[in-house]
Amino acid sequence: MPSRRPLISLPRMRNPIRLKNFNLRFGPLYLIGVTVLVVHRPDASTLAAALPLLGAGAILRGWGAGHLVKNDELTTTGPYAHVRHPLYLGTILIGTGFAIAIGGVWTLLMLAALWPWFALQYFPRKERIESERLENLYGARYARYRNAVPALWPRWRAWRDEADPPPARRRPAWAIDRYSENNELGTLLAVCAGWLVFWFRATGLP
Repeated sequence: MPSRRPLISLPRMRNPIRLKNFNLRFGPLYLIGVTVLVVHRPDASTLAAALPLLGAGAILRGWGAGHLVKNDELTTTGPYAHVRHPLYLGTILIGTGFAIAIGGVWTLLMLAALWPWFALQYFPRKERIESERLENLYGARYARYRNAVPALWPRWRAWRDEADPPPARRRPAWAIDRYSENNELGTLLAVCAGWLVFWFRATGLP
């Protein structure tokens, strides 16, 4: 008797645990986070205030990851039609959300460390490297895209290049396969796990 095919076929999700996230260069960040949580107990009100930023960052990253095709084409659909780096924008929103979740003077200290590091060191280096790579791959098309779409401050109207195919001939927009391939499930689980740790601390659990 032939086996029945399932009504809904879900793709196999990539293992969300990435060993590179446990690189020693991230050690100081993990140590700072653990130390802050040990010596300081967050408040439920700051956790509630942080949720919109955490949610917005996770949604933006998930939206972008489901559109992003690395190395094979220049992605300009979804959030990439509004901002060149939706994943980095989502990351800084999430980082800001966790800083707010800590509460008290720790929030100011964390923001004073996070934003200058992101704006002056991390993002400029990433932007330079990625822009050079994409310009080498896509030439004039990437130059048009870079001139029209801001790096981190979204434009209101979606950008569309004159060289793009008509809508009927474009590839499907957001796809769970690309979301999995870009390992965004790992980011989502990390955000949820981090918030749960903060919540346990805020509710009085050790």
